[in-house]
Amino acid sequence: MGFLYNMPNIEGWGIAIAVLFTLMAFNEFARTTRWGGISMFIVLPIILTIFIWPTTAAPGNEYGTGNWFNWVKTYSCLAGAIGFMAIRFIPGLSKNKYVLIFPAAILALNIFEACIRDFQVYSYGAWDGEIINQLWMMSGSWNIMNGIAGLLNIVAICGWAGIIISKDKSKDMIWPDMIWPWIIAYDFWNFAYTYNCISDHSFYAGVVLLLSCTIPAFFIKKGAWLQHRASTLALWIMFVMSVPQFADKIAPVPTTHDPKAFFIVSLVALLANVALVVYQFNKIRKHKLNPLKDEIFTDSKDYKLVIKENT
Repeated sequence: MGFLYNMPNIEGWGIAIAVLFTLMAFNEFARTTRWGGISMFIVLPIILTIFIWPTTAAPGNEYGTGNWFNWVKTYSCLAGAIGFMAIRFIPGLSKNKYVLIFPAAILALNIFEACIRDFQVYSYGAWDGEIINQLWMMSGSWNIMNGIAGLLNIVAICGWAGIIISKDKSKDMIWPDMIWPWIIAYDFWNFAYTYNCISDHSFYAGVVLLLSCTIPAFFIKKGAWLQHRASTLALWIMFVMSVPQFADKIAPVPTTHDPKAFFIVSLVALLANVALVVYQFNKIRKHKLNPLKDEIFTDSKDYKLVIKENT
């Protein structure tokens, strides 16, 4: 990864692994206990909003956490985590077809916010790289490519009408139609977004954070990727808002600031999402499906496995 980052030493790798497993552990705590979710995503944010964030995320602070995007992202992530808990634990909500639009809508909103940010970074005209709002960034064609990749990823969101609640004790929000091609395309896009827009924070906010939800989705609780993503993202952004110096001074892993790296990362994200949309629309056309109502991947092995494990 030396092409992308000035890699950390052994101590730095230890910190990264500790962050990864801490996020996964708190995600499991919030997932498997109702009171854990309430304490993590309702009680804790209220305390932080009143007593901590007005100082650590004040506008214009030296770590860049005081910009509009950080604040909007924080509360939209928390809205997702809380909304998903409501769907999981309030009887009847998971049976309401209009309520099930919420997970897809909040996901699309979060992606769209990031697309706007990529386009905004391009508009800065920082072609050689510069510090803007206390964050180093470099404008380029990669911002446009990845903004388009994100919009394609939104287009490919499908199958929310098939969301169910698992029958086990944890009552997870299961989205069977969100299979691995979409998840991987999302990961490529989101990593490119962090690389483009919060470059020197992207090792944690991109690599580590994406692993913290992708690993559970593949190996711990399949079908619950969006729930894992909302929880780990909310946990991470609350931490960053509270300890903004972490990625800059405590455990920095800066990017190489190489334009070739930016271009390749966003090109991969764009190609992955083009491939996803083509694959998905071919299935829609072949089986004459309505992507706003029908599940698309019901014939896949992954879909069938998720249904078998959770019903």
